[in-house]
Amino acid sequence: QVQLVESGGGLVQAGGSLRLSCAASGRTFSIYAMGWFRQAPGKEREFVVATTKSGGRTYYADSVKGRFTISRDNAKNTVYLQMNSLKPEDTAIYYCAADPTYSSSGDYYTQAEHFGSWGQGTQVTVSS
Repeated sequence: QVQLVESGGGLVQAGGSLRLSCAASGRTFSIYAMGWFRQAPGKEREFVVATTKSGGRTYYADSVKGRFTISRDNAKNTVYLQMNSLKPEDTAIYYCAADPTYSSSGDYYTQAEHFGSWGQGTQVTVSS
């Protein structure tokens, strides 16, 4: 089993920045990819970004491309999500997820159902 704990959420004004962290523990050797998803009130969970453990492949949702950056510190089993130029529509609960499966398809890692381990989520609120 893999346990994930997110941190770093909060309240920020539009145009501001936040950095989320996700620390993994347990069977971290089994992780192939990690990602961030988000869910706004009344909406379905949506893909934000995913990256493979080597960092060789990274996929971003169009809505965050150029504003958000994922990075990872494999020695600490931690991934980070740097969020810049935040907009009110970025307001959501952000979830970290881990997936042990290799897929050659990038679309595979944009789908929440393929991720077997999830954190508890951290709230991000962007005020206008």
